[in-house]
Parts: sequence; structure tokens; C-alpha cells
Amino acid sequence: MTHKSLIEQLNWRYATKKMDPAKAVPQDKLDAIVEAIRMAPTSSGTQPFELLVVTNPDLRQKVCEAARGQAQIVEGSHLLVFAAWDNYTNERIDDVTRLLKEERGDLPMMDAYYSNLKANYVPRDAEVNYAHAARQAYIALGVALVAAAEQEVDSTPMEGFDSVEVDRILGLQARGLRSVVLMPLGYRDPQSDWLLPMKKVRKSRDAMVTEIG
Repeated sequence: MTHKSLIEQLNWRYATKKMDPAKAVPQDKLDAIVEAIRMAPTSSGTQPFELLVVTNPDLRQKVCEAARGQAQIVEGSHLLVFAAWDNYTNERIDDVTRLLKEERGDLPMMDAYYSNLKANYVPRDAEVNYAHAARQAYIALGVALVAAAEQEVDSTPMEGFDSVEVDRILGLQARGLRSVVLMPLGYRDPQSDWLLPMKKVRKSRDAMVTEIG
């Protein structure tokens, strides 16, 4: 089988509208996508979000109802939920510092760097901090979409859902998390997906890119 280039993979992917409930994503492909998410870059290496991989049919049905009936949530085999920290705290940043020390050793200036981070982040309004954490989750979402395409797994990023209700369904508030974006995984139903035969449309390079020399 000829290996596709990254651009070919990105041309292959689209926001799948109709998934085949009979086809499940194999564990090795799921693991590759999840590992790519784990490896995604985040501000100061804080990784201020968690990933929920939901396969339970009842939970996915409830999330679907909170997401305006977007059927890919139940037609796909897996639902990825990106859930950001609801706030930055001293304890959460200290956990980041502790992990770095365990893996890299107690490097000079590390404590000073993360002490400064705490001094800047912790006093801020919780909504400001949540918004910052959510942006880090979106970086990981972008990586996840590319990773899914590389694995030839279909996906659909979703914002159209009641986040408060999804948080309740998944018990996120008690964990200090808030749902940010959903990403069902599965396989397209080529006979029923109205979007599949349509040409991919993007702005031209000239319309989108400004080169500053």
C-alpha cells in the first residue's frame, strides 16, 4: 500500500456527517490517536486538560441529546471529550513542576520559572484561566484531527453542545474540569454521507497567507 503524504491525508479527511455504526475503530488506531494527543504541545508544558474516551452507549446517547442530536456521537465507536482545567491552582502547577523534576532532574531556574507562572496565573479570574486552558486543548484537538487522518479514521470536531449538561453527564465538575470540544471517531458511511462527494473548499494561499520578509 502506498503511503500517503500529509497533504494527501488532510485532503482525504473531512468532518464526517454520517458514520457506519457497524465499523469500530481498532484499539491500535485509537491508541495512536490518543498518544498523539498526549504528545501535543501546551503552554509551559502544563497540559491543562484531560481526555475522556467514551464508548459506553448510554453515556454517548445522553451526550448526543446534549449536542443537538449530532448522530456521529452514537454512530461512531468512540467519543473523545477534551476537558480543560476549570482554573490554574498552585497545586496543579506544582504537579507539573514535580513531574518535570522526576523526568529531567532539578534543573537550575525550574522552580523560579514555575513560581513566576503561579504568581501570574493563580491570581487571575477563573474564567480567564479556563479560557487559556481551553486554548491548549484546541492545540491537542488539531493534533488529534491530523493523527486520525494519518490512521485513516474518520472524525468530526464538535462545539455545538450544552457544555454544562455534558459536564453533568460525565461528572466533570467534581474533577475541576469543563468540557471544551467533542470529537467522535469512526468510519464514514459512503452511501449515506451527503458531504463525502463534495469537493473540499479552502481559501486560496494568496487570500489566506501574507508573507512578511
